[in-house]
Formats: sequence, structure tokens, C-alpha cells
Amino acid sequence: MGNEVIKAMINRRSVRKYKPDMVSKEVINEIIEAGLYAASGRNFQAVITVAVTDKKLRDKLMEMNRKIGGWDEDFDPFYGAPVVLIVLADKSVPTYVYDGSLVMGNLMLAADSLGIGSCWIHRAKEEFESEEGKEILKSLGIEGDFEGIGHCVIGYADEKKKNIPRKENRVFYVE
Repeated sequence: MGNEVIKAMINRRSVRKYKPDMVSKEVINEIIEAGLYAASGRNFQAVITVAVTDKKLRDKLMEMNRKIGGWDEDFDPFYGAPVVLIVLADKSVPTYVYDGSLVMGNLMLAADSLGIGSCWIHRAKEEFESEEGKEILKSLGIEGDFEGIGHCVIGYADEKKKNIPRKENRVFYVE
């Protein structure tokens, strides 16, 4: 395969172990910009991204996420990633879940293309439906009726990629 975009799509894998090294702000911004160019229904662009590099807030979100997931206190559902990109979508837009999902996909592909590991971490919906989550958004100056679509955690991988073959019988042609 010669196309670089398709190569990135085929080779990207979720990372579940990160080095503690911080990703540069320039690289974070490049990844976020790719998310801003994700397709959106009627081009409403109703998805926002919150880049969290502050360890205190990152750890607070991690703890909220851990509790929602029901894991033991020593488990980090962000797998040690130093950066959390929170994707939120405006619930007044009919395609908000799909639009936010496309942003998540762009973020992960962009990260991989820059040599940065990523993983989609769920439970953002529950986090930002809680009073604590709403207070966090309010403290950041984010107002509106947003739903948490996901956390795109990013950082330098501390594990090798696992190339898992795709399942068969998932494509049907009607010719």
C-alpha cells in the first residue's frame, strides 16, 4: 500500500502503557488541529476539545473515570498517559455523537502519524454528566449542553504495537 493515510489507518493501534514524558505543546496542537478538520454533520463543527496537560486535573479526571469504571484504586484507566484530550460535543446538534467520534478518530490517526501513542478512553459521558464534571467545565469557562464523547489519551508508547489480524467475513459486496 502506497497511500500514507491508509497506511496510518491500518497500522494505528491503541496504546495501553505510556512513558511519563510530556508531549510538546507543538505536537499536541498539531494533533488537535487534525481533530478540528474532522467531518461534521452540515459542517456545524459543534465539537470542542479540551487539552489537559496539568497533572492535577489529569489525575482528578483519571480518578473520576476509575470510579465510574469500578476499578481498584491502583488502576489508572488512562494507562499513565500524560495528556488527556477531552472531546465534547454540543447535544443540540443531531449528529453530535457521530461528529465527536470522527474527531476522536482524527486525533488518534494524527497522533500515530507523529509517533505518538493514543487510546480512546470511554466514560467521558458519565464524567461530564456528573456535578463534579459540570463544575470542571464551568471552571474552564466552558458553557453549554455538551456531552463527553471520549478521552483521547496521548503520550509516548512504552510498549510495542500488536498487529492483530482483522476478523474475516466482515465485508459484503452487492454487485
